[in-house]
Amino acid sequence: MGLVGGILGFVLGLPIGLAAAYLVYLRFFAPRRRLQDPIIRPLRDLDSETLQKMMPDVPLWVKCPDYERVDWMNKFIFDMWPFLDKAICKIIRSVAKPICDQYVGKYGIESIEFGNLTLGTLPPTLQGIKVYEMREKELVIEPVIRWASIANVTVNVKVHSFELSAQLLDLHTILTPRVTLKPLVPSFPCFSNLCVSLVEKPHVDFGFKLLGGDVMAIPGLYRFVQDQIAKQIAILYHWPKVIEIPILDGASGATKKPVGILQVKVIRAMNLPKMDLLGKSDPYVKLRLSGERLPSKKTSVKMSNLNPEWNEHFRLVVKDPETQVLELQMFDWEKLKMHDKMGVQVIPLRSLTPYESKLFTLDLLRSMNPNDQQNKKNRGKLVVELTFDPFRDDNSMSAVNSDREGNISIKRDVPPGGGVLLVSVENAEDVEGKRHTNPYAVVLFRGEKKETKVIRKARDPRWNEEFQFVMDEAPVDEKIHIQVRSRRRRLLPFHSKESLGHVNINLVDVVNNGRINEKYHLINSRNGKLHVEIKWNTV
Repeated sequence: MGLVGGILGFVLGLPIGLAAAYLVYLRFFAPRRRLQDPIIRPLRDLDSETLQKMMPDVPLWVKCPDYERVDWMNKFIFDMWPFLDKAICKIIRSVAKPICDQYVGKYGIESIEFGNLTLGTLPPTLQGIKVYEMREKELVIEPVIRWASIANVTVNVKVHSFELSAQLLDLHTILTPRVTLKPLVPSFPCFSNLCVSLVEKPHVDFGFKLLGGDVMAIPGLYRFVQDQIAKQIAILYHWPKVIEIPILDGASGATKKPVGILQVKVIRAMNLPKMDLLGKSDPYVKLRLSGERLPSKKTSVKMSNLNPEWNEHFRLVVKDPETQVLELQMFDWEKLKMHDKMGVQVIPLRSLTPYESKLFTLDLLRSMNPNDQQNKKNRGKLVVELTFDPFRDDNSMSAVNSDREGNISIKRDVPPGGGVLLVSVENAEDVEGKRHTNPYAVVLFRGEKKETKVIRKARDPRWNEEFQFVMDEAPVDEKIHIQVRSRRRRLLPFHSKESLGHVNINLVDVVNNGRINEKYHLINSRNGKLHVEIKWNTV
């Protein structure tokens, strides 16, 4: 009984003693908590770093006035995410499969397959977006992307009949990419390349399991892995390093810059078919390069001649000698009705050697369809001579010149040959007419007149149209006249057109430097400006 009484006393006395000691500590020894009013400071007195710590989840469009609100985009991504998740995972599988197949059969690896592959139900959100002014036909945007996903990616690897599994969980990342769309072109989606870089070091957080065990639970490994991944991503893609993604292929002529001039000499035609009632034909030739929207060039008409000789020269601007072809069409001229097509033929430019003339004797065909039975009929021959002259390197410069005052200038060597003058009328600002403002631009040079489209009811029109002038010599001592006009559609001719200002540009700087890109104040305009880019390429 004594033993039992002692055990019961210990069991009951120990908790009672501990409770009594705790009460005594709270009553006499514990420091009393002093209640103080919290320090309240206005937000305007806090720096940006303190604000970021206090309000990490507040969108950037609230904290930084440079960022725009994009709730509509987040709503769109949220509604589309179930479908985007499946589509993105399908692309990941298709891209990763050939990469994984390269390791199958090596190091004892028998198979590499995805188990689970989902990006979760939570889509990435845009905390804000900043858009920079468009310069040099490019658009720069900086979105801030935050993604706290419930991703679950499992990869199963079979090595010597033993299965290994690796699992990626709960990916959380914060990115600030700089996305550049350039160059902007008049072909959908209106930009040729997508350039992406990171403005800041990314934040990356995720869980990783190997064989079912949480690897990130190892002391010290979690922080080391996260820092190394963020560091390596920053090394590869931190601005000014970029990853460039081509959007439009080279088949689109709008994405290509001029690389040379094609010299075409239409010499003669032989044994042409009789198209008129009197047993004669009135032939002429139309020629153009594929992928161009410019009007076709034409030879003169040779009346009543089945073996005409022209010996006429033409020059065409080449943008892609690997894919473009010269299209030749023979027509019979008619005075009162549509001209009859006599035959066609094409010449691929890739068959030419630069700076070497090549003579072609072509059999005219009814069409370029190889299954057309009418092509077996004799339609005569056409003789042309072609020469492809690539442009010279724009970086070929002469020595540095210095005047007496120490001013330094670089002047490019101007070869005696010809070239092409590219005039790009970009946009105008603050143009205003007295009666109407439907602006369009007129380019006048060497007697040629070229016009842009009309933008109705606009004070800041944007045309982005390019015009070409092929010349035998450099226009060193010449000027180009560009006028902004307004046109109104009406029955009466009174005040139907109005001048909104003009500029005269000396081309000597264009020839010496190869290119200018300036905004000019319009003469006879109050505040109007005209943005023009002019390039000179020599052969």
